[in-house]
Amino acid sequence: MARYLWKVSYSTDGAKGLLAEGGSSRRATIVKLLEAAGGKMEMFDYALGEDDAYLVAEVPNVLDVAAISLTVAAGGGARITTTQLLTPEEIDAAAERNTQYRAPGA
Repeated sequence: MARYLWKVSYSTDGAKGLLAEGGSSRRATIVKLLEAAGGKMEMFDYALGEDDAYLVAEVPNVLDVAAISLTVAAGGGARITTTQLLTPEEIDAAAERNTQYRAPGA
């Protein structure tokens, strides 16, 4: 399964919901969302700064990731950024692939 990083920034309504429900409740809701898609949460932490929370999860395929991202965005409580993560071994395999590229001006 591929791993993904979600960066979460709450909207005003999302922050109000977090105040009302608490952080553990939000995490539990996201665990259920991921499990329904066949995924598994690896890490969920709140943060201080530009983003309000970070989440790393394994998800079976990119269509499930897109569905999760669309569902959360449509809820209006948060803005999310989704990034696929690669292991060092996956980078090793990518580096071994024969690709054809010419730099500009070369």
